[in-house]
Amino acid sequence: MLDTADSRAAVLTDVDRHILNRLQDGLPIVERPFAVAAEELDISEATLLERLEALKESGVLSRFGPMYHAERLGGGLTLAAMAIPEERFDAIVEQVNAFTEVAHNYRREHRLNMWFVLATETPERIEETIAAIEAATGYPVYNMPKQEEFHVRLHLPV
Repeated sequence: MLDTADSRAAVLTDVDRHILNRLQDGLPIVERPFAVAAEELDISEATLLERLEALKESGVLSRFGPMYHAERLGGGLTLAAMAIPEERFDAIVEQVNAFTEVAHNYRREHRLNMWFVLATETPERIEETIAAIEAATGYPVYNMPKQEEFHVRLHLPV
């Protein structure tokens, strides 16, 4: 998974752009996947790893890691939303993000202004986690489990 933060102020090198474009296509499942990607980019594995670390430290990348299909692994997965007053938003987002089950927490311009994904080890943990978030924050969580799955490949050229 490649999540990019709001990085309009960041200056990307050509190497950074090539790395970001290449890694959006995933990594091979081999003993040294970064070495394979680095060879394709005509850079060293060390350079690739250093640039990824620098991109994370600068905020260009907020997260770099694999995407797991929680349900195929026996877990639970759902989309959730909350309506949070603006003056409480930052404090509540910290509380919500403290839960390890929370991923992809985004602000939206809507009455339901906080949207996030919950991924749990078991399907039953979804409701337990929602209840724990509600207890911690004092706000209701709206559970929106998927009814049908679609795979949309998103590639954002950098």
